Amino acid sequence: MTSSSRTAGKHGPRPEDHVVVLFGATGDLARRKLLPGLFHLARAGLMPAGYRVIGSAPAAGALSTEEFRKHAREAVAEFGTSKPEGPAWDEFERVLSFGAADPGDTGPLAAAVREAEQALGGRPRRLFHLAVPPKAFPSVVAELGSSGLAEGGRIIVEKPFGTDLPTARALDETIHAVFDESRVFRIDHFLGKESVDNILALRFANGLFEPVWNRDHISHVQIDVPERLTIEGRAGFFEGTGTFRDMVVTHLFQILGFVAMEPPAALTARALRTEKDKVFLSMRPLDPRHAVRGQYEGYRAEPGVDPRSDTETFVALRVDIDNWRWAGVPFYLRSGKALAEGRHVVTLGFREPALRMFPDEVAEDTTNELVIDFDDPGSIAVRFLAKEPGPEMTLGDARMVFAYSDCFNTAHALEGYERLILDAMLGDQSLFTSSDGIERLWEASGPLLENPPPAEPYARGAWGPDSVHRLIEPYRWHLPEGG
Repeated sequence: MTSSSRTAGKHGPRPEDHVVVLFGATGDLARRKLLPGLFHLARAGLMPAGYRVIGSAPAAGALSTEEFRKHAREAVAEFGTSKPEGPAWDEFERVLSFGAADPGDTGPLAAAVREAEQALGGRPRRLFHLAVPPKAFPSVVAELGSSGLAEGGRIIVEKPFGTDLPTARALDETIHAVFDESRVFRIDHFLGKESVDNILALRFANGLFEPVWNRDHISHVQIDVPERLTIEGRAGFFEGTGTFRDMVVTHLFQILGFVAMEPPAALTARALRTEKDKVFLSMRPLDPRHAVRGQYEGYRAEPGVDPRSDTETFVALRVDIDNWRWAGVPFYLRSGKALAEGRHVVTLGFREPALRMFPDEVAEDTTNELVIDFDDPGSIAVRFLAKEPGPEMTLGDARMVFAYSDCFNTAHALEGYERLILDAMLGDQSLFTSSDGIERLWEASGPLLENPPPAEPYARGAWGPDSVHRLIEPYRWHLPEGG
């Protein structure tokens, strides 16, 4: 798809030798995603020929190397796609070690890095993954700079990338004081999904689709990411963030960028990021009148939540792209907690043709849509009208479906985090957010953040407040399908 990692053959090149440092190695993200993901990459033969993985945490919660290996085995056993057993696990376990790091004292971590590099020989690259709370970013980055550990290394930064424009700029200044932008990887696991890549393949590898991918043929676009889960005990994080900051800026806007971008000059990281950032520059400031905020019933009773909280657990909004391709085409985005289903769907609604030659009732329920389900492993469906069998000219709803699982062997497919960690080791920034892009998104979000509509209550298991249907009129939400 993009740079060397996507053009050098089916499996791509292996990264250079690496020392990978996981800050927050004892936390939930490392346990659920990072450690299982690294083992899966190793088992698939995609890790460097020589590598070491060093876990790190403050001294108060530090583990010995043996304790870290035990922790990793338990994490992979519970959450991994590959079981921690056999020669593959034995080899992976041997590369794990631990080094504590406190503000002002990175000695144990620096010693662990030196030992790993000496074991590998040569000049292995360093990759630092910050799986820590946002408030810890500045101190960790500063320590990497002052200790010299950051020299020549790359850094993976977890969301949120700020909570508004001033905090995003402050975060970028903190990071850029130590790492230049070419070594910064702002990770969004949504963009590691196979079906997100397939949006680009669908558009730019097929003459069937790109000619109609514009305002002349598309009436509206939906990006829908509902979740069944509640906040799951994460009130400390969620109360200061909410669904808009947590999901829309970091996830849904990024998907919008790939859907709406112009054809890049080449499938390289720089060209793709440039075209995606142009979309963000063309976004009109978000209008609070075209947004719906919701809060699921019972949210205020969750442990740690303010009983008078107005934090939204649901948001739906209209986004307008003011450029030649998309002027007049509304983009509708929706995401929330405690909804009826957990899905990841992009729907492009096509303009309806003249249907006067058909019975009147046909025009009332036409469905010309291209639906991209980017849940793993994903599918693409076209909904259209076809004649039903029989003597009458009666039209019915029909579908053509491409499903990854039916067409390709997905047994060795990589999850989002796995693909993105591999890309970071390869230095491929195609699927990572730029500082300019994220700052522009916060700038466009300013009017909604400054004057948000009140959060409306909705029942758990619903599709959000009833007002979401007025937001999208005269269209309808694709989800629930057929609704």
